[in-house]
Amino acid sequence: MSVKSVNKETFSQEVLNNNLPVLVDFWAPWCPPCVSVAPTIEQLSGEHETRLKVVKVNIDENVELASIYGIRSIPSFKVFNKGEIVLEFGGALPKKQIEEKLNDYLTTEK
Repeated sequence: MSVKSVNKETFSQEVLNNNLPVLVDFWAPWCPPCVSVAPTIEQLSGEHETRLKVVKVNIDENVELASIYGIRSIPSFKVFNKGEIVLEFGGALPKKQIEEKLNDYLTTEK
């Protein structure tokens, strides 16, 4: 499963109004850590698709969204649940560490 790209026009529908918790990956193609963590994010998306939606926002193409959500460094991740930010973290973390951070949203229905 490929992680869907969202923009200002689709963000509300795909993220804020989604029934599942949503992991948003704020990234840019020129960012080596963003590129290195991308396969892990793709893998998590496929493994947990029934419990967690995963999308990505290219900050170069969506400057306004990056500004609204206070993105100062990338990769930056935010988990939205019922339209609210419930978790934030950053960096090209190993899969195990990302799953540990997401554990509350991977193990139970919220």
